[in-house]
Amino acid sequence: MKPAVDPASPAVRYLEIDESRAGQRLDNFLIATLKGVPKSHIYRILRKGEVRINKGRARPDYRLEPGDVVRIPPLRQSPPKLDSAEAAEGFAWLLPRILYEDDDLMVVNKPAGLAVHAGSGVAVGLIEALRGLRPEAPFLDLAHRLDRDTSGCLLLAKTRPALLALHRLLREGDMEKRYLALVAGTWRGGQREVTLALEKNRPRSGERMVEVSETGKQATSLFVPHQRYGSATLMEIRLLTGRTHQARVHAAHLGHPIAGDDKYGDREFNRRLHKLGLRRLFLHAQRLRFEHPVSGSKMDVEAPLPDELSGVLEKL
Repeated sequence: MKPAVDPASPAVRYLEIDESRAGQRLDNFLIATLKGVPKSHIYRILRKGEVRINKGRARPDYRLEPGDVVRIPPLRQSPPKLDSAEAAEGFAWLLPRILYEDDDLMVVNKPAGLAVHAGSGVAVGLIEALRGLRPEAPFLDLAHRLDRDTSGCLLLAKTRPALLALHRLLREGDMEKRYLALVAGTWRGGQREVTLALEKNRPRSGERMVEVSETGKQATSLFVPHQRYGSATLMEIRLLTGRTHQARVHAAHLGHPIAGDDKYGDREFNRRLHKLGLRRLFLHAQRLRFEHPVSGSKMDVEAPLPDELSGVLEKL
């Protein structure tokens, strides 16, 4: 793909699509390319036909093909705040947290407190840091996401074909994602499958919330009790779909909110766990199981429970 012009000097740009971008949706391509331009503005210029492909109008969901020429109208972009080297500075400690890596994919044990990507006041996320640490890598992208406060297995693709294949596995439910969570209350009975539709909204405070709603998207979770600790239960939660805040909202709706959850949790329960040393959300992406998108081998990657969480269990 031809390099962009200086963002301080808006001009029409023509970008030719190569194999690395083939198959990507036009809107996602523009969002990734036009850093600093609000999504709302990107969709506005798409609606007005100001973005052209091979001199013709195109829908946001158009799949790019090799050789396509994308016309981008003059836009003033915010200059990038950090280059790759600056983004990577101070993040070398991430490299030992790589649980698995080959030519096609990588699994990282993400720590709690680190966002997976920049934005909303976050200058550098995990993906920007890893790209800076691996400047020779031609491609590196998130296959899925974890909440900032969640730790554990995070899957990344190192080639675009691998990314598309991993997205397909996730979309079709062929990737097993297991989480460990400490929830409030004593869980009664054994495992329970929960299907509740979830919908995003923004209340008056402006903070994004997710609620159970009949008009939302279907989400299914399997709750399996592991250990009971009187007023708390250690649960394994298997996400059979991948909705935003799914485990947290489903657990809260069942009356067993996750410890340390300041958005959907129980304040009194959180206070009691805070006295035992819990300073974060007790949600850990423990395990990923899937078929390798290239070799076809069975992948089973596990991230150990962090010391700050296992220490809380010992005190319980």
